[in-house]
Amino acid sequence: MGGKCPCRKVKKRRYSHKTARRSKFLLKGDDAVYEELQQKPGGEMKEATLPLDDDLPGMGQYYCLHCDRYFANVSVRDEHFKTKRHKKRVKQMMGPAPHTQLDADLAAGMGAPDSGLKLMSM
Repeated sequence: MGGKCPCRKVKKRRYSHKTARRSKFLLKGDDAVYEELQQKPGGEMKEATLPLDDDLPGMGQYYCLHCDRYFANVSVRDEHFKTKRHKKRVKQMMGPAPHTQLDADLAAGMGAPDSGLKLMSM
């Protein structure tokens, strides 16, 4: 009795499970969250305004707009508001706008061609 575990890839399975769980609730990009925050200056959403959704944790009622995460209940969401990760995210979203795909395309030289001055047609 004893020895090595017959299933040695337990750690690998554990990590892949976490990755699959994270991808179940797809998160929005930084630029999409930033745009939503610009439209809603309050930042915090009230529970009554959110629609019920059976697929989301807590029926989709407990949501952090800055981090784009849903929570199971109020106490978990309030604990999340106190974390370093949330505070860092709020500070990041209050700063300048994050880069978008258009910025990346322009930096790579894949933007619209510059044909020079546009002449008036008569």
